[in-house]
Amino acid sequence: MTVASILKHKGARVETVRPSATVQQVCDVLAGRKIGAAVVVGAAGEVVGVVSERDIVNAVSSQGPASLTSSIDEIMTRDVATCRLTDTSEALMELMTRGRFRHVPVVEGGRLVGIISIGDVVKRRIEDSDLERHAMQTYITQAG
Repeated sequence: MTVASILKHKGARVETVRPSATVQQVCDVLAGRKIGAAVVVGAAGEVVGVVSERDIVNAVSSQGPASLTSSIDEIMTRDVATCRLTDTSEALMELMTRGRFRHVPVVEGGRLVGIISIGDVVKRRIEDSDLERHAMQTYITQAG
């Protein structure tokens, strides 16, 4: 299974924010969309970071409520691992496990084209397993 097939089923919508957005504004976006991360993009739409619930918790823990008025630029993860449409789910799971993160932006030709979460990968793997199990059951019952 590839990143392209995961995006085909889940959709390619990506919630993005600018580096100047405040932590409070991003909290509102994450809560409103019921998501765990947003991609931070620069003026040309390029990926400059990712801000996750973990980044926000760390900021509030170290700076207290005052962190809510900080800009995302101050707390975002800058060293962003990305993937491509042709990457496999296995490679993606390895990347996420090794890096200890749950969201990976999908970039093709320098353009942001989607985002994959560990939940997206698990959901597709379960669906694929169910399809394979059903096909096997059908084969066994028709062969007998």
